Amino acid sequence: MPSVFIKTYGCQMNERDSEAVAAQLVAKGYTLAPSEAAADVILLNTCGVRDFAERKAIGKMQNIAADVRKNRPDVVLGFLGCMAQSRGQELIDRLPDVDLVLGTQKFHHAADYLDEILAGRRDKIVDVAAEPGSEATIREHLLYGNVARNGDGHRPPLQVTAFVSIMQGCNQYCTFCIVPYTRGEERSRGIADIVAECRQLVSQGVKEITLLGQIVTSYGKRGGSSREAKVDGREPENFLPSTLDSRPSTTKSPFVQLLDAVHEIEGLERIRFTAPHPKGYGDDLIEAYARLPKLVESAHLPVQSGSDRVLKLMHRGYTRERFLGIVKKLRGARSDIGITTDIIVGFPGETEDDFEQTLSLAREVQFDNAYIFKYSPRRDTPAAGMPGQVPLKIREERNHRLLETINEIGRRKYDLFIGRRTQILVEGPSKKNPARMTGRTRCNKIVVFDHAGREHRGQLLDVKITRAGSFTLYGDPAIVNL
Repeated sequence: MPSVFIKTYGCQMNERDSEAVAAQLVAKGYTLAPSEAAADVILLNTCGVRDFAERKAIGKMQNIAADVRKNRPDVVLGFLGCMAQSRGQELIDRLPDVDLVLGTQKFHHAADYLDEILAGRRDKIVDVAAEPGSEATIREHLLYGNVARNGDGHRPPLQVTAFVSIMQGCNQYCTFCIVPYTRGEERSRGIADIVAECRQLVSQGVKEITLLGQIVTSYGKRGGSSREAKVDGREPENFLPSTLDSRPSTTKSPFVQLLDAVHEIEGLERIRFTAPHPKGYGDDLIEAYARLPKLVESAHLPVQSGSDRVLKLMHRGYTRERFLGIVKKLRGARSDIGITTDIIVGFPGETEDDFEQTLSLAREVQFDNAYIFKYSPRRDTPAAGMPGQVPLKIREERNHRLLETINEIGRRKYDLFIGRRTQILVEGPSKKNPARMTGRTRCNKIVVFDHAGREHRGQLLDVKITRAGSFTLYGDPAIVNL
């Protein structure tokens, strides 16, 4: 059978989509190639959030096409994901060596379409149409790589953590963002379906699950307030398996009901979720941090700007004061919670005063880390046509200043861990140095420690932190609590 190589750009949703496509292909007999040079099929799963990501994917495909058409003309080339969704046929018109363009609601057709192309029944395939029910088709996992087909239940999984997609799409329509146009409107899976997938993962050795959605805290809403009762026309409690809770859930949002249901899974150690929206942090969700032991004390809260004026231009739906109130409540529920964020610098119309407000917010909140992005105009979004586009030189300068501030705060916060004993979930060998093992604290800090054996993969261990690097903690193997 053919071999396939998938390169992924962008967010964790894209990583999860790529894994599901790979698992579907493996189930049909495909093998996973270690590199594009050894593959019969090369797929690029693309990101459309920033112009740089699109240019990088297109440049990569141009280089691949030039090589394979010269030396291996039968190799099948394809684009998947957000850029594929937004550009469609344009990609094949621009790159005629591309054979497949598959949109965000069509991942589950990848195996069938590739079979048709490889068999010569189809030449070029472009499918970016909407498909009802597609939100429930990203459920396969590839915990064992290619050996998943062998069913070797005695071998520990290559992954002890897993992503589970609980919904697709976004109804927020932030003025800078292309995601609602590439991913469509919000569509949520049922709780019973999600719980079944999570339970299956746990049975295979997964200890930590991260629930995924474009705005994960909007799960089950389909528009309206966070207290909205219906999910796909049904009351949220009807989504809950009756064995979990037979009482009406009139005060809990659908997302918190989902957290409750996943929390009941025996053998699951930790629950995370991403990416939320600050508007989704109602009191029921904040209370869940104090109430559910498996829900780790980690929150990713994308603030985007510290200026109320810019937040309004962005159509974010909250104020600086509201954001700070959420942070205060979260730290009231869990004093040791780790809080990270996303920030855009150089949004159209952003003044020096607006930017200084973002700097002051970062200092006030004391984020554990932040993902900082220079504003990138996306076609057909309202922000792309706004007046006051900030010159690139200023965007770069503000990006640098904010990064310095975040790094300074991060160094101080990470240094506080030195000498402390903290629990980690051991995930496996470090990617940078396979001789070391790595894991994460509950508040989402990476910890690296020296240990010759691999028997601790998937275990919860207490490790004493001896030093801190750049957003990484290090433990002494001599004082690992075994």
